[in-house]
Amino acid sequence: MSRRWGPLAGLLTAHTVSLTGNMLTLIALPLYVLAETGSPAATGLAGAFATAPVVLGGAFGGVLVDRIGYRRASVLADLVSGVTVAAVPLLHATVGLPFPALLGLVFVSGLLDTPGQTARIALLPEAATAAGVPIERAIGWFEATERGSRLIGAPVAGLLVSVLGALPVLAVDAVTFAVSALAVAALVPASLRPSAAADVPSAGYWRDFLAGLRFLAREPLLRAVVLLVLVTNLFDATKSNVLMPVVAARDLGGAAAFGLLVGAMGGGALVGSLVFSAVGHRLPRRATFVTAFAVAGAPPFWALAAAPPLPVIAAVCVVSGLAAGAINPLIGAVKLERVPATMRARVYGVIGAGAWAAMPVGALGAGLAADRFGTTATLVAVGAGYLLVVLTPLLGGPWRDLRRPAPAERPQPARSPTPAATGAE
Repeated sequence: MSRRWGPLAGLLTAHTVSLTGNMLTLIALPLYVLAETGSPAATGLAGAFATAPVVLGGAFGGVLVDRIGYRRASVLADLVSGVTVAAVPLLHATVGLPFPALLGLVFVSGLLDTPGQTARIALLPEAATAAGVPIERAIGWFEATERGSRLIGAPVAGLLVSVLGALPVLAVDAVTFAVSALAVAALVPASLRPSAAADVPSAGYWRDFLAGLRFLAREPLLRAVVLLVLVTNLFDATKSNVLMPVVAARDLGGAAAFGLLVGAMGGGALVGSLVFSAVGHRLPRRATFVTAFAVAGAPPFWALAAAPPLPVIAAVCVVSGLAAGAINPLIGAVKLERVPATMRARVYGVIGAGAWAAMPVGALGAGLAADRFGTTATLVAVGAGYLLVVLTPLLGGPWRDLRRPAPAERPQPARSPTPAATGAE
């Protein structure tokens, strides 16, 4: 491998391996809790404890990532998360693992997950430049790794849980964190960082943190994106953390079916991300954004509620994933156009935390609603709400700015510490 491709390959490899491990936990954890307790409400509580630290880590960890360096932050986050995930099967096999202790370990494990991902994303423009790859294409590849992780990790996790049980799968997840840390340490040089980062001294943790908040507050389009994704992620959390595993365990055959459905959506999204990386620069952004969200959001909920055979639900998930593959690359391009290089981690962290903030509520609320009203009614209602929310960009407002800037007006975030101009996007 040539030296210029090393950083980009290292980031893509680490992101793929780390997110594949996350898929293992996504499948194994709710099925483990459901098997131990038999309660959708307890499963929802575990989902809330898994997602709440992602919000907190994203909100408060971004400043630390900016200060200690992106490469170092990525490695440290993976190592600490790996240790905490490994503690779950280790304690279960030795002194025992009470449910509150499981919740605590799940919480600590997720606390550094978002900062680690943020650090890798923040290095992407420089890695792409070193490799001579257009940033739009690099973003498409980066998002495709997430989708590919779902395609690989979810079905494999379902099969492993069926054969070995949930706890050994969590042990495998711990290994993936170590591999991810090694990939970044070995392939991403310490010198790879935004050139402007060294020119802007820190003003202190809380001032840096507030600077990220103020920057986001001045960006109407980014605020609108965060609000929309906050609500849709709440809905998605009801599906992935509670409703889909409950339906899979009750009606579709258990862990293998759950893994198949998540993998089907991930496979479709992988193709969608790759297609978008090739043709996305030619598509109108707002129309693509709304169409992708409308197709990706409600149909899986309604398919699960209708209870057709498993292959039909899987086909719906493939189509939904295909549309979803365009969403994150589009949002990622907008963020890179608007956020200055010296503030990437803290602003991305705040954006990520805002987008994830309601997911613990979604997971917990879905468990309670499924217990009270049944899974079918909950699926139908959430799907309807999802569709209504994702149509709101058609109303205009800040969404009118969701368009591509002219080449001469594109900001250069890796070289300037000043915020990008926003009027022409």
